[in-house]
Amino acid sequence: MPADRFKVEVEGRPVELSNLDKVLFPQAGFTKGEVIDYYTRIAPVLLPHLRDRALTRIRFPNGVDGGSFFEKNAPAATPGWVRTENLPVPGSSKGRETIDYVVCDDLPTLVWLANLAALELHTPQWKIGAHPDLMVVDLDPGAPAALKQCCQVAVLMRDRLASDGVEAYPKTSGKKGMQLCCPIAGTQDAEVVSDYAKRIAQELEKAHPKLIVSKMAKNLRPGKVFIDWSQNSAAKTTVAPYSLRAREVPSVSTPLTWDEVEAGAAGKRPATRPYTAGEVLRRVEKQGDLLAPLLDGGPELPAR
Repeated sequence: MPADRFKVEVEGRPVELSNLDKVLFPQAGFTKGEVIDYYTRIAPVLLPHLRDRALTRIRFPNGVDGGSFFEKNAPAATPGWVRTENLPVPGSSKGRETIDYVVCDDLPTLVWLANLAALELHTPQWKIGAHPDLMVVDLDPGAPAALKQCCQVAVLMRDRLASDGVEAYPKTSGKKGMQLCCPIAGTQDAEVVSDYAKRIAQELEKAHPKLIVSKMAKNLRPGKVFIDWSQNSAAKTTVAPYSLRAREVPSVSTPLTWDEVEAGAAGKRPATRPYTAGEVLRRVEKQGDLLAPLLDGGPELPAR
């Protein structure tokens, strides 16, 4: 075995690691070894949000300044102990085209993925074989709107959803926007969830036309926050909580408190720069998993 490759045992599973000194975030000097270390340390709060979900990875074998590619299927050299599930490709007819998806249920799989430079981890709103148990809305600011305006919209949406008995939990996207994650019953199909999210987005746009847009046309977005209700399509995925993002620094999709969001709406917090891997580890040490309630289920969404 080459000198830059070696095997370790992770919870009883053999995992081959390589090129740990390779810099994947050049501006920060953040190496593959540090990526693996981050994912290992964040695993206790990350893995519950990945478990039983078909995983889409974005891999950056040459770092964030190099090329990248989406990967849904299990690569050819996938170890036999990695869980895979053969599922229809979203949008195709059931039983026709399928993919062997990787499912990241445990630490050995997470370490193996990190060694493949799978920096970004994205999941659907449903567990395998089930209806969606999450509703997610993406808040995407169109310049000059920024995170402050996202926080303002997040508060408006939180209050509107609460009137229907739906709780919302905020996180940063790790890039310029935010997401609200809502636990739901898992008894309604993706079309029902998407229709409900769209209806609420349209309602808020009507009430706050200078701040919010619900239509996808990009020419309507400057200076406003686009509420992307389409994230709830059965074919869509959303970056997982605690996933790294491919930015200049090792930023993370970071759970927030509502106090932070309300401060952000006033122009104070969260900071306009993203939280980094080290900061998120310290936050979790103090706060635990702010998104743990997503794992406990929620209500059915109301009909019209």
